Amino acid sequence: MTTPTFPARTSRLSGFYQKSIAERTAIVAQWAQLTADEVAALHDGLAVAQADKMIENVIGRYSLPLGIGANFLINDEEYLIPMVVEEPSVVAAVSFAAKLARTGGGFRTGSTAPIMIAQIQLLRIADPAQAEAAILSAKPALLAQANTSPSIASLGGGPVDIEVRHLPVTPTGPMLIVHLLFDVRDAMGANAVNTAAEAIAPTLERLTGGSALLRILSNLSDRRRAWAEVTIPAAAFGTMDFPGEEAIEGIVQANAFAVADPYRAATHNKGILNGVDAVALATGNDWRAIEAGAHAYAARDGQYRALTEWRVVTPHALYGRLEMPLAVGIVGGATRTHPVAKTALKILGVTSANALSEVMVAVGLAQNLAAIRALATEGIQRGHMALHARKK
Repeated sequence: MTTPTFPARTSRLSGFYQKSIAERTAIVAQWAQLTADEVAALHDGLAVAQADKMIENVIGRYSLPLGIGANFLINDEEYLIPMVVEEPSVVAAVSFAAKLARTGGGFRTGSTAPIMIAQIQLLRIADPAQAEAAILSAKPALLAQANTSPSIASLGGGPVDIEVRHLPVTPTGPMLIVHLLFDVRDAMGANAVNTAAEAIAPTLERLTGGSALLRILSNLSDRRRAWAEVTIPAAAFGTMDFPGEEAIEGIVQANAFAVADPYRAATHNKGILNGVDAVALATGNDWRAIEAGAHAYAARDGQYRALTEWRVVTPHALYGRLEMPLAVGIVGGATRTHPVAKTALKILGVTSANALSEVMVAVGLAQNLAAIRALATEGIQRGHMALHARKK
Protein backbone atom coordinates (compact mmCIF):
# COMPACT_ATOMS: atom_id res chain seq x y z
CA MET A 1 0.00 0.00 0.00
CA THR A 2 1.48 3.37 -1.02
CA THR A 3 1.46 6.14 1.56
CA PRO A 4 -0.17 9.34 0.27
CA THR A 5 1.20 12.79 0.95
CA PHE A 6 -0.66 14.26 3.91
CA PRO A 7 0.90 17.69 4.62
CA ALA A 8 -1.57 18.98 7.19
CA ARG A 9 -3.56 16.99 9.74
CA THR A 10 -7.03 17.99 8.65
CA SER A 11 -10.28 16.07 8.44
CA ARG A 12 -11.22 18.11 5.37
CA LEU A 13 -10.58 15.33 2.86
CA SER A 14 -11.55 16.62 -0.56
CA GLY A 15 -12.49 13.84 -2.98
CA PHE A 16 -12.08 11.14 -0.33
CA TYR A 17 -15.06 9.19 -1.72
CA GLN A 18 -13.41 9.05 -5.14
CA LYS A 19 -10.30 7.27 -3.88
CA SER A 20 -9.81 3.52 -3.81
CA ILE A 21 -10.31 1.55 -0.60
CA ALA A 22 -6.53 1.11 -0.36
CA GLU A 23 -5.96 4.86 -0.71
CA ARG A 24 -8.61 5.72 1.87
CA THR A 25 -7.18 3.18 4.29
CA ALA A 26 -3.69 4.60 3.84
CA ILE A 27 -4.89 8.13 4.59
CA VAL A 28 -6.66 7.02 7.78
CA ALA A 29 -3.73 4.80 8.80
CA GLN A 30 -1.36 7.75 8.56
CA TRP A 31 -3.84 10.03 10.34
CA ALA A 32 -4.14 7.67 13.34
CA GLN A 33 -0.67 6.09 13.08
CA LEU A 34 -2.20 2.65 12.80
CA THR A 35 -0.05 -0.44 12.97
CA ALA A 36 -0.15 -3.13 10.30
CA ASP A 37 -2.24 -5.30 12.64
CA GLU A 38 -4.73 -2.48 13.18
CA VAL A 39 -5.06 -1.91 9.44
CA ALA A 40 -5.59 -5.64 9.00
CA ALA A 41 -8.31 -5.54 11.67
CA LEU A 42 -10.17 -2.88 9.69
CA HIS A 43 -10.29 -5.21 6.69
CA ASP A 44 -10.59 -8.61 8.35
CA GLY A 45 -12.69 -7.66 11.38
CA LEU A 46 -13.64 -10.11 14.10
CA ALA A 47 -12.44 -13.71 14.04
CA VAL A 48 -15.03 -16.40 14.75
CA ALA A 49 -12.95 -17.53 17.74
CA GLN A 50 -13.10 -13.98 19.14
CA ALA A 51 -16.85 -13.80 18.50
CA ASP A 52 -17.29 -17.04 20.44
CA LYS A 53 -15.91 -15.31 23.54
CA MET A 54 -18.29 -12.34 23.22
CA ILE A 55 -21.73 -13.99 23.07
CA GLU A 56 -23.33 -17.42 23.35
CA ASN A 57 -24.07 -20.04 20.69
CA VAL A 58 -21.84 -18.46 18.05
CA ILE A 59 -21.98 -19.99 14.56
CA GLY A 60 -20.42 -17.20 12.51
CA ARG A 61 -20.11 -13.46 11.99
CA TYR A 62 -22.29 -10.78 10.39
CA SER A 63 -20.34 -7.95 8.80
CA LEU A 64 -21.37 -4.34 8.21
CA PRO A 65 -19.52 -1.59 6.33
CA LEU A 66 -17.13 0.65 8.25
CA GLY A 67 -16.84 4.11 6.71
CA ILE A 68 -15.25 7.43 7.66
CA GLY A 69 -17.18 10.62 8.30
CA ALA A 70 -14.87 13.39 7.11
CA ASN A 71 -14.59 17.16 7.58
CA PHE A 72 -15.37 17.30 11.31
CA LEU A 73 -14.08 20.25 13.34
CA ILE A 74 -15.14 19.91 16.99
CA ASN A 75 -13.94 22.38 19.61
CA ASP A 76 -11.24 23.47 17.14
CA GLU A 77 -9.92 19.90 16.85
CA GLU A 78 -9.94 17.83 13.66
CA TYR A 79 -11.72 14.46 13.72
CA LEU A 80 -12.20 11.57 11.33
CA ILE A 81 -15.28 9.64 12.45
CA PRO A 82 -15.46 5.83 12.14
CA MET A 83 -19.06 4.86 11.39
CA VAL A 84 -20.62 1.40 11.03
CA VAL A 85 -23.90 1.52 9.14
CA GLU A 86 -25.65 -0.36 6.34
CA GLU A 87 -27.79 2.51 5.00
CA PRO A 88 -26.53 4.39 1.92
CA SER A 89 -26.19 8.21 2.15
CA VAL A 90 -25.57 8.35 5.90
CA VAL A 91 -21.78 8.77 5.72
CA ALA A 92 -21.92 11.03 2.67
CA ALA A 93 -24.61 13.22 4.25
CA VAL A 94 -22.85 13.63 7.58
CA SER A 95 -19.58 14.50 5.85
CA PHE A 96 -21.38 17.17 3.80
CA ALA A 97 -23.01 18.65 6.90
CA ALA A 98 -19.66 18.71 8.72
CA LYS A 99 -18.23 20.66 5.78
CA LEU A 100 -21.07 23.18 6.13
CA ALA A 101 -20.37 23.44 9.88
CA ARG A 102 -16.72 24.34 9.20
CA THR A 103 -17.86 27.60 7.57
CA GLY A 104 -19.09 28.69 10.99
CA GLY A 105 -16.11 27.41 12.96
CA GLY A 106 -17.29 23.83 13.45
CA PHE A 107 -19.11 22.30 16.39
CA ARG A 108 -18.92 23.31 20.05
CA THR A 109 -19.66 20.55 22.53
CA GLY A 110 -19.94 19.85 26.24
CA SER A 111 -21.06 17.14 28.64
CA THR A 112 -22.03 16.45 32.23
CA ALA A 113 -20.19 14.19 34.64
CA PRO A 114 -20.68 10.49 33.72
CA ILE A 115 -23.39 9.80 36.30
CA MET A 116 -25.44 6.64 35.84
CA ILE A 117 -28.61 5.70 37.73
CA ALA A 118 -29.27 2.33 39.37
CA GLN A 119 -32.85 1.64 40.48
CA ILE A 120 -33.91 -0.54 43.40
CA GLN A 121 -37.63 -1.35 43.47
CA LEU A 122 -39.05 -1.73 46.99
CA LEU A 123 -42.45 -3.37 47.52
CA ARG A 124 -44.80 -3.79 50.49
CA ILE A 125 -43.73 -0.56 52.22
CA ALA A 126 -46.10 0.15 55.10
CA ASP A 127 -45.14 3.81 55.58
CA PRO A 128 -43.46 5.36 52.51
CA ALA A 129 -42.61 8.67 54.22
CA GLN A 130 -40.98 6.92 57.14
CA ALA A 131 -39.13 4.58 54.78
CA GLU A 132 -37.79 7.53 52.76
CA ALA A 133 -36.58 9.27 55.91
CA ALA A 134 -34.79 6.10 57.05
CA ILE A 135 -33.08 5.70 53.68
CA LEU A 136 -31.92 9.31 53.47
CA SER A 137 -30.63 9.30 57.06
CA ALA A 138 -28.54 6.24 56.17
CA LYS A 139 -27.18 7.80 52.98
CA PRO A 140 -23.49 7.92 54.02
CA ALA A 141 -23.51 4.24 55.01
CA LEU A 142 -25.38 3.24 51.85
CA LEU A 143 -22.93 5.13 49.62
CA ALA A 144 -20.01 3.45 51.36
CA GLN A 145 -21.63 0.06 50.88
CA ALA A 146 -22.29 0.83 47.21
CA ASN A 147 -18.62 1.60 46.54
CA THR A 148 -18.12 -1.81 44.95
CA SER A 149 -15.77 -1.01 42.03
CA PRO A 150 -12.13 -0.52 43.09
CA SER A 151 -11.08 0.29 39.52
CA ILE A 152 -13.64 3.09 39.16
CA ALA A 153 -12.88 4.35 42.67
CA SER A 154 -9.18 4.53 41.83
CA LEU A 155 -10.06 6.94 39.00
CA GLY A 156 -12.13 9.20 41.25
CA GLY A 157 -15.53 7.70 40.52
CA GLY A 158 -18.04 5.78 42.58
CA PRO A 159 -21.44 6.33 44.22
CA VAL A 160 -22.32 10.00 44.73
CA ASP A 161 -25.94 10.24 45.90
CA ILE A 162 -29.15 8.46 46.89
CA GLU A 163 -32.63 9.62 45.88
CA VAL A 164 -36.07 8.21 46.72
CA ARG A 165 -39.13 8.29 44.45
CA HIS A 166 -42.71 7.35 45.39
CA LEU A 167 -44.87 5.60 42.79
CA PRO A 168 -48.23 5.60 44.60
CA VAL A 169 -50.23 4.31 41.61
CA THR A 170 -49.03 1.45 39.41
CA PRO A 171 -50.91 -1.53 37.87
CA THR A 172 -49.93 -3.64 40.91
CA GLY A 173 -50.08 -1.05 43.67
CA PRO A 174 -47.72 1.45 45.31
CA MET A 175 -43.96 1.05 45.37
CA LEU A 176 -40.89 2.98 46.48
CA ILE A 177 -37.98 3.41 44.06
CA VAL A 178 -34.45 4.19 45.24
CA HIS A 179 -32.04 5.80 42.79
CA LEU A 180 -28.35 5.26 43.35
CA LEU A 181 -26.31 7.82 41.41
CA PHE A 182 -22.91 6.48 40.41
CA ASP A 183 -20.01 8.23 38.65
CA VAL A 184 -18.66 5.58 36.30
CA ARG A 185 -15.78 7.59 34.79
CA ASP A 186 -14.74 6.14 31.39
CA ALA A 187 -16.94 3.04 31.51
CA MET A 188 -20.44 2.75 30.12
CA GLY A 189 -21.09 1.52 33.64
CA ALA A 190 -23.91 -1.01 33.45
CA ASN A 191 -22.07 -3.76 35.31
CA ALA A 192 -20.74 -1.38 37.95
CA VAL A 193 -24.09 0.15 38.82
CA ASN A 194 -25.91 -3.18 38.74
CA THR A 195 -23.38 -4.64 41.19
CA ALA A 196 -23.76 -1.61 43.48
CA ALA A 197 -27.56 -1.88 43.40
CA GLU A 198 -27.36 -5.54 44.38
CA ALA A 199 -25.01 -4.66 47.22
CA ILE A 200 -27.31 -2.16 48.94
CA ALA A 201 -30.63 -3.93 48.36
CA PRO A 202 -30.53 -6.01 51.61
CA THR A 203 -29.78 -2.89 53.66
CA LEU A 204 -32.68 -1.05 52.03
CA GLU A 205 -34.96 -3.94 52.97
CA ARG A 206 -33.86 -3.72 56.60
CA LEU A 207 -34.27 0.07 56.69
CA THR A 208 -37.77 0.06 55.20
CA GLY A 209 -39.29 -3.28 56.14
CA GLY A 210 -40.02 -3.76 52.44
CA SER A 211 -38.95 -6.27 49.82
CA ALA A 212 -36.45 -5.43 47.08
CA LEU A 213 -37.37 -6.79 43.65
CA LEU A 214 -35.63 -5.21 40.64
CA ARG A 215 -32.05 -3.93 41.06
CA ILE A 216 -30.93 -2.61 37.69
CA LEU A 217 -29.58 0.44 35.87
CA SER A 218 -31.83 2.87 34.04
CA ASN A 219 -31.09 3.51 30.37
CA LEU A 220 -32.70 6.93 30.75
CA SER A 221 -29.30 8.31 31.73
CA ASP A 222 -30.53 11.90 31.96
CA ARG A 223 -27.78 12.81 34.46
CA ARG A 224 -25.22 11.80 31.83
CA ARG A 225 -25.82 14.06 28.85
CA ALA A 226 -23.81 15.56 26.02
CA TRP A 227 -24.62 18.51 23.77
CA ALA A 228 -23.39 20.07 20.56
CA GLU A 229 -23.99 23.49 19.04
CA VAL A 230 -23.23 24.98 15.64
CA THR A 231 -23.78 28.33 13.91
CA ILE A 232 -23.53 28.38 10.11
CA PRO A 233 -23.79 31.41 7.81
CA ALA A 234 -26.84 31.37 5.55
CA ALA A 235 -24.59 31.87 2.53
CA ALA A 236 -23.14 28.38 3.06
CA PHE A 237 -26.53 26.88 2.16
CA GLY A 238 -27.04 28.79 -1.07
CA THR A 239 -27.47 26.87 -4.34
CA MET A 240 -28.70 27.76 -7.81
CA ASP A 241 -32.18 26.58 -6.83
CA PHE A 242 -32.37 27.72 -3.20
CA PRO A 243 -30.97 30.96 -1.75
CA GLY A 244 -29.29 30.44 1.62
CA GLU A 245 -31.88 32.47 3.54
CA GLU A 246 -34.68 30.36 2.08
CA ALA A 247 -32.85 27.14 2.93
CA ILE A 248 -32.27 28.00 6.59
CA GLU A 249 -35.86 29.18 7.00
CA GLY A 250 -36.96 25.79 5.65
CA ILE A 251 -34.70 23.99 8.12
CA VAL A 252 -36.21 25.92 11.03
CA GLN A 253 -39.74 25.17 9.84
CA ALA A 254 -38.90 21.47 9.45
CA ASN A 255 -37.58 21.35 13.02
CA ALA A 256 -40.68 23.14 14.35
CA PHE A 257 -42.80 20.42 12.72
CA ALA A 258 -40.83 17.75 14.63
CA VAL A 259 -41.11 19.66 17.91
CA ALA A 260 -44.91 19.82 17.60
CA ASP A 261 -45.78 16.46 16.03
CA PRO A 262 -44.69 13.06 17.38
CA TYR A 263 -45.23 11.34 14.02
CA ARG A 264 -42.65 13.62 12.43
CA ALA A 265 -40.46 13.62 15.58
CA ALA A 266 -39.96 9.86 15.40
CA THR A 267 -38.44 10.11 11.91
CA HIS A 268 -36.54 13.28 12.77
CA ASN A 269 -34.90 11.64 15.79
CA LYS A 270 -34.20 8.46 13.82
CA GLY A 271 -32.06 10.64 11.56
CA ILE A 272 -30.07 11.87 14.56
CA LEU A 273 -29.53 8.29 15.68
CA ASN A 274 -28.38 7.25 12.20
CA GLY A 275 -25.18 9.12 13.07
CA VAL A 276 -24.97 8.45 16.80
CA ASP A 277 -25.62 4.72 16.45
CA ALA A 278 -23.08 4.37 13.65
CA VAL A 279 -20.33 5.73 15.90
CA ALA A 280 -21.58 3.60 18.79
CA LEU A 281 -21.36 0.46 16.67
CA ALA A 282 -17.90 1.36 15.38
CA THR A 283 -16.57 1.87 18.91
CA GLY A 284 -18.22 -1.19 20.47
CA ASN A 285 -20.84 0.71 22.48
CA ASP A 286 -24.41 -0.30 23.24
CA TRP A 287 -26.50 1.47 20.59
CA ARG A 288 -29.71 -0.09 21.93
CA ALA A 289 -29.19 1.56 25.33
CA ILE A 290 -28.43 4.86 23.61
CA GLU A 291 -31.63 4.66 21.55
CA ALA A 292 -33.75 3.78 24.60
CA GLY A 293 -32.38 6.76 26.52
CA ALA A 294 -32.75 9.15 23.59
CA HIS A 295 -36.38 8.28 22.90
CA ALA A 296 -37.34 8.42 26.59
CA TYR A 297 -35.60 11.81 26.91
CA ALA A 298 -37.48 13.07 23.84
CA ALA A 299 -40.76 12.41 25.71
CA ARG A 300 -39.66 13.80 29.08
CA ASP A 301 -42.37 16.53 29.15
CA GLY A 302 -45.17 14.07 28.30
CA GLN A 303 -45.05 14.45 24.51
CA TYR A 304 -42.51 12.88 22.20
CA ARG A 305 -40.58 15.71 20.49
CA ALA A 306 -37.54 16.51 18.37
CA LEU A 307 -34.28 16.36 20.29
CA THR A 308 -32.84 19.27 18.30
CA GLU A 309 -33.32 23.01 18.26
CA TRP A 310 -32.77 25.00 15.04
CA ARG A 311 -33.37 28.74 14.69
CA VAL A 312 -32.33 31.68 12.58
CA VAL A 313 -29.98 34.11 14.31
CA THR A 314 -28.56 37.41 13.17
CA PRO A 315 -26.79 38.29 11.08
CA HIS A 316 -28.11 35.78 8.53
CA ALA A 317 -27.08 32.51 10.16
CA LEU A 318 -28.54 29.19 11.31
CA TYR A 319 -28.04 28.05 14.91
CA GLY A 320 -28.53 24.42 15.94
CA ARG A 321 -28.28 22.54 19.19
CA LEU A 322 -28.67 18.89 20.20
CA GLU A 323 -28.62 17.63 23.78
CA MET A 324 -29.31 14.02 24.71
CA PRO A 325 -28.40 11.27 27.18
CA LEU A 326 -25.26 9.44 26.06
CA ALA A 327 -24.01 6.58 28.20
CA VAL A 328 -20.89 5.37 26.41
CA GLY A 329 -17.53 3.99 27.42
CA ILE A 330 -13.99 3.59 26.17
CA VAL A 331 -13.11 0.74 28.55
CA GLY A 332 -14.74 -2.65 29.12
CA GLY A 333 -17.21 -4.61 27.03
CA ALA A 334 -16.75 -4.81 23.28
CA THR A 335 -14.49 -1.76 23.34
CA ARG A 336 -11.92 -4.02 25.01
CA THR A 337 -12.49 -7.25 23.07
CA HIS A 338 -13.39 -6.23 19.50
CA PRO A 339 -10.29 -5.43 17.41
CA VAL A 340 -12.15 -3.07 15.09
CA ALA A 341 -13.70 -1.17 18.02
CA LYS A 342 -10.24 -0.66 19.51
CA THR A 343 -8.92 0.59 16.16
CA ALA A 344 -11.92 2.89 15.70
CA LEU A 345 -11.25 4.49 19.08
CA LYS A 346 -7.65 5.03 18.04
CA ILE A 347 -8.77 6.75 14.84
CA LEU A 348 -11.02 9.04 16.87
CA GLY A 349 -8.22 9.77 19.32
CA VAL A 350 -10.57 10.29 22.27
CA THR A 351 -9.15 9.70 25.74
CA SER A 352 -12.31 9.77 27.86
CA ALA A 353 -15.91 8.61 27.70
CA ASN A 354 -17.03 12.23 27.91
CA ALA A 355 -14.96 13.12 24.85
CA LEU A 356 -16.49 10.20 22.94
CA SER A 357 -20.01 11.30 23.90
CA GLU A 358 -19.29 14.82 22.66
CA VAL A 359 -18.05 13.54 19.31
CA MET A 360 -21.14 11.37 19.00
CA VAL A 361 -23.58 14.19 19.72
CA ALA A 362 -21.81 16.41 17.16
CA VAL A 363 -22.24 13.61 14.60
CA GLY A 364 -25.93 13.36 15.55
CA LEU A 365 -26.43 17.09 15.03
CA ALA A 366 -24.62 16.96 11.68
CA GLN A 367 -26.70 13.98 10.55
CA ASN A 368 -29.92 15.78 11.46
CA LEU A 369 -28.79 18.93 9.64
CA ALA A 370 -28.04 16.95 6.49
CA ALA A 371 -31.45 15.28 6.56
CA ILE A 372 -33.62 18.32 7.19
CA ARG A 373 -31.61 20.49 4.79
CA ALA A 374 -32.31 17.96 2.05
CA LEU A 375 -35.99 17.66 3.03
CA ALA A 376 -36.44 21.44 3.08
CA THR A 377 -34.74 21.98 -0.29
CA GLU A 378 -34.43 19.39 -3.06
CA GLY A 379 -36.12 16.55 -1.16
CA ILE A 380 -34.59 13.51 0.54
CA GLN A 381 -34.88 11.08 -2.40
CA ARG A 382 -32.62 12.85 -4.88
CA GLY A 383 -29.30 11.98 -3.25
CA HIS A 384 -30.56 9.10 -1.14
CA MET A 385 -31.85 7.02 -4.04
CA ALA A 386 -28.81 7.79 -6.18
CA LEU A 387 -26.64 6.21 -3.50
CA HIS A 388 -29.08 3.29 -3.14
CA ALA A 389 -28.60 2.67 -6.85
CA ARG A 390 -24.91 1.92 -6.29
CA LYS A 391 -25.90 -1.34 -4.57
CA LYS A 392 -27.47 -2.78 -7.72
